[in-house]
Amino acid sequence: MDGKSIDIIHEKAQKELAKVIVEQYQQGKELSIILVCTGNSRRSMMGAAMGNASAAYHGFSDLRFYSGGTTPSAFNSRSIRALKEIGFKIEPTGEKALAGSKGEENQVYNVLWGQGKGLSGIEFSKHYSDPKNPQKDFIALVVCDEADSACTVVMGAKKRIPVPFADPKAFDGKPEEAAKYSERRDDIGRFMLSTLAIAKEQLKNK
Repeated sequence: MDGKSIDIIHEKAQKELAKVIVEQYQQGKELSIILVCTGNSRRSMMGAAMGNASAAYHGFSDLRFYSGGTTPSAFNSRSIRALKEIGFKIEPTGEKALAGSKGEENQVYNVLWGQGKGLSGIEFSKHYSDPKNPQKDFIALVVCDEADSACTVVMGAKKRIPVPFADPKAFDGKPEEAAKYSERRDDIGRFMLSTLAIAKEQLKNK
């Protein structure tokens, strides 16, 4: 897809997500969003982190982002580095989850995106239906083309929204690797921040 078509897709997804948040967000009741991607290693991990940071920034205390995949692997070290660059604190807990689909060591991490109650969470690579994730009535954001085609139905989701982002994995081991991970993090971050800004404004006028 070219840049223009991706922008159109993201704009459509932004409107859909903002609309659902405005319709369903209630203080005191969690509204859950799961970022879904094939390996639950890069885009979905960065997406959940950026979503939670954006929710905290905009004051959505009961909006929570999670991540999951269809063939889990591990929280990629490059994704962790990209998030740490902008202030996230990500530390291994010492626990290990089930090995990834290719036998990868699957460390469990504590992710901190702010100071105060509720601004941290446990993260590791997992199937989107893992017991650590919401099991029903969540919004599914499908952030990669592979999962979009392989996961046309996300069990338990009340709304499924495709919002594909290019995979930074293509640049692993190349000179531009770090820059491309930062770029994808920022792309997803802008989407989250602007979507929640729209929802916040619409809720004021509701």
